[in-house]
Amino acid sequence: MLTAVAEAVQEPLTFVERDVPDPGPGEVLVKVTACGVCYTDLDVLQGHWPGARFPVVPGHEIIGVVAAVGTGVAFPPVGLTVGAQILGDSDRRCDYCVRGEQILCPHKRFTGIDFDGGYAGYAVLKADFVSPLPDGLDPVAAAPLMCAGLTAFNGLRQAGIAATSRVAVIGASGTLGTLAVRYAVAMGARVAAVGRSDRGEAAARELGAELFIATAGRDPGEALAAWDGGADVILNAAPSTSAAAAVYSGLAPDGTLVLCGYGPEPLSLPTGTLPLRRPHVMFNPSGSPHNARETLAFSAAHGIVPDYTPIGLRDVNATLDTMAKGHPGKRSIIVF
Repeated sequence: MLTAVAEAVQEPLTFVERDVPDPGPGEVLVKVTACGVCYTDLDVLQGHWPGARFPVVPGHEIIGVVAAVGTGVAFPPVGLTVGAQILGDSDRRCDYCVRGEQILCPHKRFTGIDFDGGYAGYAVLKADFVSPLPDGLDPVAAAPLMCAGLTAFNGLRQAGIAATSRVAVIGASGTLGTLAVRYAVAMGARVAAVGRSDRGEAAARELGAELFIATAGRDPGEALAAWDGGADVILNAAPSTSAAAAVYSGLAPDGTLVLCGYGPEPLSLPTGTLPLRRPHVMFNPSGSPHNARETLAFSAAHGIVPDYTPIGLRDVNATLDTMAKGHPGKRSIIVF
């Protein structure tokens, strides 16, 4: 099978032919249908992910069909279409795992980072960390739901979104931000989109946003605070910590700023009278297997999948180079 391998930091992927692996106990062999190219893949290749293993096969937005199962696997069966997320393993015995929050496990391991992922024709994955793909979801378009979709959906849920909420999304033009807007609208919330310039306004309104705030030349926090008292939830989908901090003052009382995107700079927030509003700040590290199932089910029920550009495996270096230059466009998905 053709496989893309990351040999070292700051090196292009190499392409090699490997034998199809066999699944071990508790594992499944998945014939990959599609794998999204995520910014986390780029982070790993640029050396921004401490402890990443090299060489490694990247890729964690995986959709495929179970081709074989290892010993002890009762589910999923051979022939089932499943998705795999960045969280690929845990110790299964800590308090977090026992309560279904494997994403918080101190011994968790990541697909395409700690072990080989989906930039290959086949992937070996832990059986209890893959999710069945619901009927009605395109198996190619659904690939980014395993990371961008999961992160956006779970971020909104963890922040306490309700049908009466006012939700602001920073960075609504990217895949994560676009999905966050669509999920919030589908949940019944009122949505504002925050972007750098007015160029993104038409697209944001088409997604269902009732308000667009361009940060150029104005204080986005003040503009958001004027929106019926501010946002109950601000979700940062931009890869910038400072972008989130700039909008923080637009939180309504008891509101939550949730950072699904952030940069290397520290989070610095103003105080003044803001603490009197009892604001909350949280980071959202993707989600656990049950969150992935909820994301897929909600996406299927509401017909939510991202726009994407299909590419071949040998096109992935060019795609990553384009992303590194800050020109992402639609989500690129490797189609096998």
